[in-house]
Amino acid sequence: MHQHHNGLKTAALFGVLWAVLLGLGAFIAAGTRSAAPIWIMALVGIGTTAYGYWNSDKLAIRAMQAYPVTEAEAPQLYQIVRELSGRANQPMPRIYVSPTMAPNAFATGRNPQNAAVCCTEGIMRLLDARELRGVLGHELMHVYNRDILTASVAAAVAGVITSVAQMMLLFGGGDRRNANPFAAIAMALLAPFAASLIQMAISRTREYDADEDGSSLTGDPLALASALRKIEQGVQLAPLPQDQKLVNASHMMIANPFRGAGVAKMFSTHPPMAERIDRLERMAGRPLS
Repeated sequence: MHQHHNGLKTAALFGVLWAVLLGLGAFIAAGTRSAAPIWIMALVGIGTTAYGYWNSDKLAIRAMQAYPVTEAEAPQLYQIVRELSGRANQPMPRIYVSPTMAPNAFATGRNPQNAAVCCTEGIMRLLDARELRGVLGHELMHVYNRDILTASVAAAVAGVITSVAQMMLLFGGGDRRNANPFAAIAMALLAPFAASLIQMAISRTREYDADEDGSSLTGDPLALASALRKIEQGVQLAPLPQDQKLVNASHMMIANPFRGAGVAKMFSTHPPMAERIDRLERMAGRPLS
């Protein structure tokens, strides 16, 4: 299903991200003449990754103030999710609805056995059944592709890099008699920027993968393309507020939930909508695998 080799791209990007982290640790170690900073950063990274991974479903659902729904309350959601999860031979996830008119959806959970799918009230009003099926196929593939783990690790490593860089700016780069202060400042400023760019690139490759694999699951890439067009327009009319909890969960959503342009769009964790739609339309022109 991975026609664009996104799995290989993700592995390569992770290699670069870890190289930035270890390079930062080595820089500090050279100044302090100790390897302890490298080990400390690695342990902090593992701890934060584990926390984010095990609590990803709770954190995202809480951020969106979502509530669980029964089949009687959301029969269409249950019908579509049951059909697609059965088609993928995976267990039925928990289903939530978020009380906001901002059109969006996300799936989260550390594995298919502990997954949850959430749609906003806005997206359920905006899309027809076929388009909603395309969106849910995309979201379920994030769970099946273990993208929550991928995103958690990327966010944790990028967060550690940023924290250590901030410490370097506050306390210096180590032994000031031997360290180059200009090099320390440059490293402290550039390392978080590089980490953010790599994290963004990882998120974008996973979105392309979910578009492609989700469309293979539904057998209907044009339905997702149509949904993405409507969602992009809907977000401009009803964006989410720039609350930090929502910002932290935004990478899980099918579309960037915030109104933005220019630089904000360039550094979005989501690929350009026009490019996603174009890929889906080209996918519809060839036999689905």
